[in-house]
Amino acid sequence: MSGGLVALLDDVAALARIAAASVDDIAAGAAKAGAKAAGVVIDDAAVTPQYVSGADPSRELPMIKRIFWGSLRNKLVIILPALLLVSAFIPGVIPFILMLGGTYLCYEGTEKVWHKLRGHHAATENAPAIDRGPEAEAKVTKGAITTDFILSCEIMVIAMNEVADESLWVRALILVVVAFVITVLVYGAVALIVKMDDIGLHLTTKDSAGSKRFGQLLVKGMPAVLAVITLVGTIAMLWVGGHIMLQGTYDLGWHAPYDLVHVLETPFAGIPVVGGFLAWLVNTLCSAVLGAVWGLVVMAILHPLLKVLPIGKKKDRREDGDVGAAIDGHQPTKRNADPAS
Repeated sequence: MSGGLVALLDDVAALARIAAASVDDIAAGAAKAGAKAAGVVIDDAAVTPQYVSGADPSRELPMIKRIFWGSLRNKLVIILPALLLVSAFIPGVIPFILMLGGTYLCYEGTEKVWHKLRGHHAATENAPAIDRGPEAEAKVTKGAITTDFILSCEIMVIAMNEVADESLWVRALILVVVAFVITVLVYGAVALIVKMDDIGLHLTTKDSAGSKRFGQLLVKGMPAVLAVITLVGTIAMLWVGGHIMLQGTYDLGWHAPYDLVHVLETPFAGIPVVGGFLAWLVNTLCSAVLGAVWGLVVMAILHPLLKVLPIGKKKDRREDGDVGAAIDGHQPTKRNADPAS
């Protein structure tokens, strides 16, 4: 009897060790996959605050909460099962899905740079706040969740590609972890960003001179912080999109672009101490340039088509400065309150 109990305890211990190793594998896989998708995550965090721009401060967090749950539903209920089915039955399609997502990132990043250079957003930067009723708020959050779906698809596909060698159930658990962690991080950061100026305004009412100065700094600094996040997100989109295209073309048999980048980064790799970082930086810059070039090619193809399609005409009307442009978030988060007043 005692021998059977010892054997059972040994089996339980063995299962515990296996489970612990699996947890380590899942954590490591989630960290690797999440890091690879960082470019899209940054852009997601930069885009979302614009959807609550102009809303009543009391409605900002409820709107972000609705977008958060919509984003999590996108990832877990729609995207995750679809990706697992694809990876189980037609895994050869994943590289093409990844390259399609990479093309989207290149196009979106290049279009942002193009619009910035042409000053398309200058007219809306000082637009007044908009009074939003329940219907308008629902429309805004629905649009934000739709945009999030595209970014979430790319995040999950990148994550899936990074752990493609794992078993199906390990891939599923890793993607669940990635979905939860990234969604919490993104929308936690978004909530902090959109309420930071409110925190600053509150601090300006304190008796302490230090609190007042810090509050004024927060209020005045948030537009610059959001601008930096947007810039980093745009660069990250070009870098990640370009790298996806670079790796994808190599995997499909066209080695020339990948080999050229490898030749350019090799001399830097041998530099003591900083060689690894410099080689990575060269690879990143080359990927970003490739992403911008590919984005320009896609723009040259799509823009003439969008001008004759209903969706393109709708977008043009919004860019002309109507209420729809502000509702769809084509302006940075900005308060009209002046802490010095």
